[in-house]
Amino acid sequence: MSTAAIIVAAGAGERLGAGLPKALVHLGGQPMIARAASAFVASASVEQIVVVAPPKFTDALHEHVPAEVQVVPGGATRQLSVTAGLDTLGPDVRVVAVHDAARPLVTPELIDRTVAALRPPWDAVAPALAVVDTLKAVDNRGVVLRTIDRTGVWAVQTPQVSSRAALERVHARVASDIGAATDDLSLVERAGGRVLLIEGDPANFKITHPVDLVLATRLVTSP
Repeated sequence: MSTAAIIVAAGAGERLGAGLPKALVHLGGQPMIARAASAFVASASVEQIVVVAPPKFTDALHEHVPAEVQVVPGGATRQLSVTAGLDTLGPDVRVVAVHDAARPLVTPELIDRTVAALRPPWDAVAPALAVVDTLKAVDNRGVVLRTIDRTGVWAVQTPQVSSRAALERVHARVASDIGAATDDLSLVERAGGRVLLIEGDPANFKITHPVDLVLATRLVTSP
């Protein structure tokens, strides 16, 4: 049973103010996509790696990933981009790990641990961290409506690992009855799938704002 990784690198990076796709923003001397792709190349669990890029930047991203990594153009939405990655996978692939290029500090150990956790009865597995902040529900003005109990609330990371069959099935339903989702676990959940969360890695955070890039740079350049 072969495992493949789809790295979604279609983010525009507008909140970083970089003026180019987030995956091409440099982190400690390397574009983020180079760091993320290299972690999957070093993984003992993954045989095929596909990067889904903004259509105008496929060549640019291809220049910064290892030779064995495929780069294909993505779609207008995250779901369509993942579908483009699925269409590229070889026929022997049975397990798929979907990862966000905006999490460039993912490690081969976390990748392997997440892939290994996918076994019956689970349809999907992902790393996550328990939420430590106090949570508030607010209205559109920012007025607090109530405090949310954070017990049992986890913040989900990537890679999110599932069977290829389950992932293709839920992505085929997106346009008809599932609707938009911010991650693939949500699609599997809505389709009635069984999802397991395992302990994630605090360093595997998503780079969204300039301060995230500053923190990540310190992590990769500190002695």
